Amino acid sequence: MMIHPQYDPVALALGPVEVHWYGLMYLLAFAAAYGLAWYRSTKREGWTTDMVSDLVFFGALGVILGGRVGYVLFYQFGELLQNPAYLFKVWEGGMSFHGGLIGVMLGMLYFARKYKKTPFQVLDFIVPCVPTGLLFGRIGNYINGELWGRVSDGGYNWLTYFPQAAGFDMQQLQANPELQEVMTEVNGQYLLPRHPSQLYEAFAEGLLLFLFLWWYSSKPRPRMAVTGVFMLGYGLSRFIIEFFRQPDVDQGFILLGWVTKGQILSTPMIIIGLFLIGYAYKRGIYDWGKHAAY
Repeated sequence: MMIHPQYDPVALALGPVEVHWYGLMYLLAFAAAYGLAWYRSTKREGWTTDMVSDLVFFGALGVILGGRVGYVLFYQFGELLQNPAYLFKVWEGGMSFHGGLIGVMLGMLYFARKYKKTPFQVLDFIVPCVPTGLLFGRIGNYINGELWGRVSDGGYNWLTYFPQAAGFDMQQLQANPELQEVMTEVNGQYLLPRHPSQLYEAFAEGLLLFLFLWWYSSKPRPRMAVTGVFMLGYGLSRFIIEFFRQPDVDQGFILLGWVTKGQILSTPMIIIGLFLIGYAYKRGIYDWGKHAAY
């Protein structure tokens, strides 16, 4: 089993300027999205480098604003009611993918209106670039030692002891004394072995989804289909990996004693994704290739 290295949160220190790992991951995510979108623009008619720059800018704005607002509304609504200023305490951390997704879609709607494109022309173009952002984001979560996975007694070599979870580990031990059998002392702390679910998500929602979407979108597909595949792929990946991810401490299980907030938020994505794929192939409208409706 592994022990989380407890990385220094500062990735780079240039004099008085400190670049934190999570900020660096965001920078890499946006840079990757721009590079991939620029490449896609060279393979599609009706797209220019200036348009790509605007698209990534609005997308980044949507991710940051939507991610923060979504986190506060979905996971810290009680805190918001008690202290509305909490919304602006970004230095305390807290971002939501589902909120970021809504923010990105709003940004894409504005972009589509500005450049006289349909929303799904824009979404089908950009969503194959999105999983790289998820990949870097989840790596950032792992480096920070946050959003760790559930306790496991499976003895798998990749299970990880997270010193950052020491307090919560003791709470779980008090609630489930049988966990004493798998608890281990690590540098003076008693820790439980957990799934490194951040890396599971980086692999499934990031790398695998990117490779599949990139391949799928490299050939002409009916409008809405690429967006539908992204929503279905992310929704399914997130829903499954939630079984290995520790529910948020202040949320726990929301429904039936096993359903998490992440699964509830991912279920509509699965349904919408399936609908979009079916509707796309039924309509058969193509934006590029020999069947394109110019």
